[in-house]
Amino acid sequence: MIWNETMECMDREQLREVQSIRLRKMVNYVYHNSPFYRKKLQEMDVTPDDIHDIDDIVKLPFTNKLDLRDNYPFGLAAVPMSQIVRIHASSGTTGKPVVALYTRKDVSTWAEAISRAFVAYGATQKDIFQVSYGYGLFTGGLGAHDGATNIGASVIPMSSGNTNKQITLMHDFGATALCCTPSYAMFLGESMKESPYPMEEFKLRIGAFGAEPWTENMRKKLEATLGIKAYDLYGLSEIAGPGVGFECQCQHGTHLNEDYYYPEIVDPETGEQLPEGTLGELCFTHLTKEGMPLLRYRTHDLTALHYEKCECGRTLVRMDRILGRCDDMLILRGVNVFPTQIEAVILSLKEFEPHYLLTVDRVNNTDTAELKVEVKEEYFCDEMAQMVRLQKKLEGELRSVIGIGFKVLLVEPKSIERSTGKAKRVIDNRVI
Repeated sequence: MIWNETMECMDREQLREVQSIRLRKMVNYVYHNSPFYRKKLQEMDVTPDDIHDIDDIVKLPFTNKLDLRDNYPFGLAAVPMSQIVRIHASSGTTGKPVVALYTRKDVSTWAEAISRAFVAYGATQKDIFQVSYGYGLFTGGLGAHDGATNIGASVIPMSSGNTNKQITLMHDFGATALCCTPSYAMFLGESMKESPYPMEEFKLRIGAFGAEPWTENMRKKLEATLGIKAYDLYGLSEIAGPGVGFECQCQHGTHLNEDYYYPEIVDPETGEQLPEGTLGELCFTHLTKEGMPLLRYRTHDLTALHYEKCECGRTLVRMDRILGRCDDMLILRGVNVFPTQIEAVILSLKEFEPHYLLTVDRVNNTDTAELKVEVKEEYFCDEMAQMVRLQKKLEGELRSVIGIGFKVLLVEPKSIERSTGKAKRVIDNRVI
């Protein structure tokens, strides 16, 4: 099934022409509407007249997450805030979120992109979607909600958590499609088997899973546990949340909606554009966005692109599974977490030494994070109540800044192993 056959199956030469036209318009648009990009382009001695076709994208500047943080909150807006109808944000290493701005047209484009994904999975207006991604600043909940509504399907806006209620309503309302992280889907599946409802009474058939990396082994486990077909749903807050890319029923890679979000693979070190099939860093350029368009945004995701026509009939480029990241970012329960972010929180509190060890694991298919932190000698004591107060203080600050809960263990000074080389701050024991 194909939602927009004209665009999804367009001849690649025709698609290239569409991309070229849109890129020329976009560069002209940001040059005249974004002080940030006008300055960047002028520094490179590039004007809109220098952009003739999509190959000229290499003349444009890269954008990175630091640029978004430096321009927090609305410095990258290309329209007056009166035209912005949606503000999303994700956690940043400094404690300030990375912001994404959407006009009414941008929200409509996003809904179109994720509609392509859901229809590729075999969904129709007869389906009932249980959206168990978090609603709010996170793009997952509202993104999936709008896509399901756009194809005419029914939506149960569950958001995340409250597993018993999730299962009850999934059973009683007859949900046929589930949208959430793969780890939470696995936890739901195991909980369903322990619920009072027989598995054969559930009507689930489609799983749209994203917001964290997962493997083919995880796919097989999810399909066996839930009795569904599990599909990858790719996105990132800075570009459009879920719907930037999606698997078709052939599942030979993730199709990218490249008429909206133009992808490149570049060398992580040099920034040089790499040829088809080569592993490198994924970058995206907005071709139609109005509110906060980005040029050559470096995702730090490592993957490769393939341009041959898919068996499903789509000509949209396919992306390999993300193999890793160029930096040391962790993804915990769908939230991006950096060791430097944790360190910044610890150093903001006077009671703690800058020495910590984060141990990440997966228990009952849910990510866990245990953080050992040294207490300064003058604050370390044997009084339990005092230590509990310090523990709660740090846990609260971590949750406030990063957005997820950590189990904090306070330890005495100099008890965490030191290193003469690069300190090992993270132990990741997760095996998917």
